[in-house]
Amino acid sequence: MENEFKNLAFIDGQNLYMGTSKREIDPWEINLTRFCVYLDEKYNVGNAYYFLGYVQEANQELYEEIQKAGFLLVFREHNPAMIGKKKGNVDSDIVFHVMKNLYKKENFKKIILVSGDGDYKLLVDFLIAENRFEKILFPNREFASSLYKKLGSEYFDYLENIKTYIT
Repeated sequence: MENEFKNLAFIDGQNLYMGTSKREIDPWEINLTRFCVYLDEKYNVGNAYYFLGYVQEANQELYEEIQKAGFLLVFREHNPAMIGKKKGNVDSDIVFHVMKNLYKKENFKKIILVSGDGDYKLLVDFLIAENRFEKILFPNREFASSLYKKLGSEYFDYLENIKTYIT
């Protein structure tokens, strides 16, 4: 009998935001609840981890909205003196959490990654080799790193292609 475990999704929140809402041309807003439902229905996602740079009191409503939509919110740890002086940069945190799930043999089937950042290329290649990778969802074509050009089309999609389902 095949393993019935669900997939895990890891969302680079800054990359998602910059690739949709903050686009210079044709910006668009994701309905987070619809996006969470889409991840579950399309990719059988059990837990969807939404990574953000750091906690800011002014963004409490956003954090509540992300959690109400069904995402598990994860913040990057920063030295308080550095907050506001550097970007969130959650790449290493996402890689660590994925690898920790593999190392601890957590009950999941495959990984879905939401980002266009080329920093995940080694992770993606490793997960494909281990048959633990489902898909990388790029916010848009401009946010898809050129490092992924050789990736087979079965391993990626663009969120702008499914805009009608998640807006």
